[in-house]
Amino acid sequence: MKKKETITKKLFRLLFHRMVFVGAALVLQLAVLLVMLLRFNEYFVYFYGVSIAVSIAAVLYIISNRSNPAYKIAWITPILLTPVFGGMLYLLFGGNRLSRRERRRMSQLEKGFEGAAVIAPSCQEELRWISPDAANQSEYIRQIAGGPPYQNTQAEYLPLGEIKFRRMLEELEKAEHYIFLEYFIIQEGKMWDPILEILTRKAKAGLDVRVMYDDIGCMLTLPAHYKRVLEERGIKCCVFNPFVPVLSSRFNNRDHRKICVIDGYIGFTGGINLADEYINAYEKHGHWKDTAVLLRGDAVASLTLMFLTLWDFTTGTQENYAAYLPRVHHPEPVESDGFVQPYTDSPLDDETVGETVYMNLINKAKRYVYITTPYLIISNEMITALTTAAKSGLDVRIITPHIPDKWYVHALTRAYYEVLIEAGVRIFEYTPGFIHAKTFTVDDEYGVVGTINLDYRSLYLHFECAAWLYRCGCIREMREDFLATQEKSREITLEQCQRVHPVTRLVRSVLRLFAPLM
Repeated sequence: MKKKETITKKLFRLLFHRMVFVGAALVLQLAVLLVMLLRFNEYFVYFYGVSIAVSIAAVLYIISNRSNPAYKIAWITPILLTPVFGGMLYLLFGGNRLSRRERRRMSQLEKGFEGAAVIAPSCQEELRWISPDAANQSEYIRQIAGGPPYQNTQAEYLPLGEIKFRRMLEELEKAEHYIFLEYFIIQEGKMWDPILEILTRKAKAGLDVRVMYDDIGCMLTLPAHYKRVLEERGIKCCVFNPFVPVLSSRFNNRDHRKICVIDGYIGFTGGINLADEYINAYEKHGHWKDTAVLLRGDAVASLTLMFLTLWDFTTGTQENYAAYLPRVHHPEPVESDGFVQPYTDSPLDDETVGETVYMNLINKAKRYVYITTPYLIISNEMITALTTAAKSGLDVRIITPHIPDKWYVHALTRAYYEVLIEAGVRIFEYTPGFIHAKTFTVDDEYGVVGTINLDYRSLYLHFECAAWLYRCGCIREMREDFLATQEKSREITLEQCQRVHPVTRLVRSVLRLFAPLM
């Protein structure tokens, strides 16, 4: 009897899930469009003429804009194949721009970020004296992404979700002034529930506790009105880019960042969301391998400002950013451990910060480049950088998952293996399960830990963040972790790539054509 009730309850929840209503609304809109076309078929010749004109205009616009050539090809192909609907599809889903009002607001917030970042102590000149190469990489990040490099910071590498979870609970318990959480995915369960309990206690004690999550990221993991649940507990909450079931390109720009800031002095970022698979509390795609970094000290200023600027943009408020900087509540300096530079990447400008930082690391490497990424869906420029590095004698290695989370993305990832391996890049698949870590380790000197995948969505469409590290003690730990992960992985050979069935090769080629749209 109890089992029947459970099944009925699950069915009821499924039928009334938000996704069902969203899907129904989108289907209804498509149906209305189809009925209109059929109803007014006597005007089809005019409709056809307008559609062709729209498609031509769309193609001309795509050719002239600054987007990646692969992204252009991915849109021009379907427009030319289906000129009646192609142009309108691009108008609906191909745009990536804010309104003038929103752009003004975002511009003001970016200036606020840069102005507040100046308040925090920077060390650009000292970095230039130590290493002009490192200073050049850092200067690009400072000029384009706003955040300067910092000393007086300790960086602690966290090689598993379980370790990050434990350290996060420890630091949350110590919070005395405020807690900011910003995550792409939050899901009720063994990871989120203990965190929520701490947040509730801290909010009741008078701390400024805020949670920001992405609406699409949490569509299948949280109830529709979860914001109210948090606010009833005294936790301030905002939902980034709420999804409205209207055919539009706006749902493309998601907040994929993972940020936790405690008192402006402790900060976490990396690939780990707040859901049970990230700490292997249950097996979703085999063993889940992920990473994060804990920052302590001045560099947390940039993570704090990232959170506050996007919070203000989403809520329409304006903070006094200087009140949240590290030295406000922790005036004592932290002993320097190299240089740390957190940075963010926005899809609302013409600068691909995430990709450029990765390319700079590859191009400046002298001995090795070790990369972990869940997806390997890369532009021609990235292919050229990786293959040129390998051909120049550098030790270039990449670890990707063996067990996929999405079959088509995994098939697409494997489509890039052959050209890389031919050039001397070594590729490994993590056989115990799914590797979700996004890390670069270079020459025992540079490291990047963050949220930025090697795919078009991360590099061009999402809000992302990461920490650039130079001569930090944890970089050697990153290398050791990479090599330990490699030991559990299977190396892919050129022979394996060349033995792929022709049908599989064809499918991969088609997927690769439309890779920028996935």
